[in-house]
Formats: sequence, C-alpha cells, structure tokens
Amino acid sequence: MAIKKAVSKSVDKSTDKVPTKRSTIEAVAARAGLFSSPLKRTPFIGVLVAEFIGTFLLAASVIAGQGQPIIVLFALAGIVLIVGALSGAHLNPAVTVGAWATRRIKGLRALGYVVAQFLGALAAFGLLSAFVDGAAQSDPTGYGAVSLFQAAPLPVDKEWYVFFAELIGTTILGFVFANALKVVKKDVVAASLTAGFGIFVALLFAASAASYVGGSAIINPAVALSLQSLKWEVWPLAVYVLAPVIGGVVGFILYDILRVECDEED
Repeated sequence: MAIKKAVSKSVDKSTDKVPTKRSTIEAVAARAGLFSSPLKRTPFIGVLVAEFIGTFLLAASVIAGQGQPIIVLFALAGIVLIVGALSGAHLNPAVTVGAWATRRIKGLRALGYVVAQFLGALAAFGLLSAFVDGAAQSDPTGYGAVSLFQAAPLPVDKEWYVFFAELIGTTILGFVFANALKVVKKDVVAASLTAGFGIFVALLFAASAASYVGGSAIINPAVALSLQSLKWEVWPLAVYVLAPVIGGVVGFILYDILRVECDEED
C-alpha cells in the first residue's frame, strides 16, 4: 500500500509539472500579446468607444427609420444587447445626467459618456449625409433626389408645448432607464427589452403630443443634433437640451423614491 501511494504521488507530481499543449500555446500567446485587446489596459476608453458606437447606431436608426417609435424600439433593444454589458448603454445625455445626479456614475465618466454620445450622433449624421450627397451626384437631373430625414422645426409661439412634451417624455425614459441600468449587467436581455419598450412608450406620448402643435419630440439631445434640431439659439437649446436633462433627472429620482417605498413595504 505504501509503495502504491508513493507511486501515485510521484505520478501526480510529474503530471502537474508536465505542461499540456494547450497551456503551452496559451502561455506563448499571452507573452506575445495575442488574443488581448489594448482596451483591456484602458477600460475607461473602452466604455467610451461602446457609447460612441451605440449612439452612432441609434442616431443612424432614427434617421433611417424617420423617427418611427416602433423602429426605434427594436433598434434600441438591439443596441443594448450589443453594448449594454460594456457601458450600460446610456446612449442619451439625459440618461447619463440622470444617472450622475442619482450617484450611479461618477462625474468624469458622465462627462466622457456625454462627449462620446454627441460625437457618435454627429458621426451618424456625417456618414448618412455623405451617402445622400453621393446619391445627388449620381443623379444630376434631380428627379430622384433624396434628402436626409430631419425633425420638424419648432412651431412659432408654441415652443412651450414641445418643451413640456420633451420634459414628460424624458421623465418616462429616465424612469425606465433607472430600472434598466439596475439589471443590465445581470440580465442584458431583460434590460434591452425594458429600454426598448420604454423608449417606445416615451416617444409615442411625446411625439404625439408635439405633433398636435406641429412640432417634433426627440427626447435625446445627441440625436437632436443628428436631426438638425439643435442650434445655438435659446429655444432649441431649451427644448432639446434643458427639457430632456430635467426630465431624465426627475425620472431617475422618481424611480429611486418609489424603489425605497417598495423596499420598505416588503
């Protein structure tokens, strides 16, 4: 028995010391830097790139789908599935400011998110504009001319109506995203469906309300830039930046208040 145990121990030790072919390949690859991304060493840049890509896809989907809520629903759900586990898929400065105001995200990261979101939306506008220009050059007669989709201009003397449509729409959206961001790391599918149907409800209400006075509701300052609605003027900045930011913060705070109340009852 003692001889067998000694033999088995020696065999175990010998097999432990002998590297397998797979472990040898993995060790060589690790030394050579293969199968590793440089973004692993800079995760902050990685999440900013994810926000840039996600907002680029969202803005392009809104332009291509002409702002139809049902199209935005499926587009946002798909984008959350793509980048949700990486950055949380805010894709909206109003959502990021709401998350920062309720201490879900730090100030530096929030600022980076907002910059990445605006750059992503601007890139979508630039790329699609290039395609439209290319189509115009290929048809000099102008009979088959196409134009890039853009939001309706603010109705004169009725700007307050669109302001409150944006405010209420982003309040709904902020409330929804406060819930989605809570579960996105654990269950990205549930988060994507929550975000998708949430933006559908928010857009359905806000866009319908704004259309009654001849305006458009966008509920996303970055996408408003790609829809050519954001200008350095008082009313466009108030309607498409200030109102969504206030609504996003109110939505997040409202969710937190109700969450505490529900937890206390349980």
